[in-house]
Amino acid sequence: MAKEKVTIQDIADALGISRNTASKALNGSDSVPDETRNKVIKKAIELKYKQFAYMETENLLPKIPGNIALLTANLPNTSHFGSRLISGLEKRISAEGYNLSIHIVRDIDRSSLHLPNNFETSKVDGIICIELFDMAYSKLITDLGLPTIFIDCAADMFYPGLEADLLLMENEHSTFTLTKQLILSGYTSLGFIGDYNHCKSFHERWIGFNNALTDSGIQLNLEQCILNPDREFFSESDWMDKQLEAMNHLPSAFVCANDFIAVNVMKALKNKDMAIPDDIVVAGFDNAPESRIVEPHLTTVHIFSDEMGIAAANMLLSRIKEPSQPYQVTHIQTKPIFRSSTKHSQ
Repeated sequence: MAKEKVTIQDIADALGISRNTASKALNGSDSVPDETRNKVIKKAIELKYKQFAYMETENLLPKIPGNIALLTANLPNTSHFGSRLISGLEKRISAEGYNLSIHIVRDIDRSSLHLPNNFETSKVDGIICIELFDMAYSKLITDLGLPTIFIDCAADMFYPGLEADLLLMENEHSTFTLTKQLILSGYTSLGFIGDYNHCKSFHERWIGFNNALTDSGIQLNLEQCILNPDREFFSESDWMDKQLEAMNHLPSAFVCANDFIAVNVMKALKNKDMAIPDDIVVAGFDNAPESRIVEPHLTTVHIFSDEMGIAAANMLLSRIKEPSQPYQVTHIQTKPIFRSSTKHSQ
């Protein structure tokens, strides 16, 4: 004959644990691990033990913190816009009960198409990729089938083929606006510096630069541009000096793919005894701390990094909640800032 009353011992026996442990779990004791407590409560609901008889499991169980994995080939330093982005992102996901784990993708991982050693797919609820611009490696990640968002991506990424959400800062129109303002100020000989094949953002900035020239009826002069592969920009301390020295005629203005490049260009120009902005003007992108320290202060484009981090978190959290929704490609507004490196004050 079936028992009329379910006891704590029944729950303990069903789970193969002691009555004392089952009792502590039901009474909310901190000495019992969350996993054990959840199993006990779930079994109590299943067996209809006392006050749990009419409760639904999903409403009763305490929330177990989830894990969001950040995958990056280069962990952003304090000067990189990604540093503040990650800070904003972490605050947002932690408010929803998620932890952020960081995983560095080494060159050998990327070339061999292996995930980082400390990355466990079974323990990840969602993935955020930053500074990962390799098409094949991007596909390795999306093939995991986990909710994923890329912050920037490979320059030649075809959006429908990404199968993940994508977040970028607005690049094209802000670079167009900046370049167009230089042209309107009388600088009609302009060069671009940066590898437009490095990432989608650099490529969009290159497009914005070219569109401004076309809109103004100015012919692009590739001899006044430095478009080498991105890795070469870091190869030698005097690399930029050599590139400028090899130019037969310098333009009246350089528009650079980011502030790091722009600051190096300014140093190389000063080494050639050229005055900025009197002899030549320089502009960058990112509004990195260095842009406000270098002399003269650098004209640039401000990225709303904190807001991008929050937007990335919201997009990923939405994807975790509704995995089948259409993928999003989102641009967050940026703002050109004119300073003394282009004869403008902020």
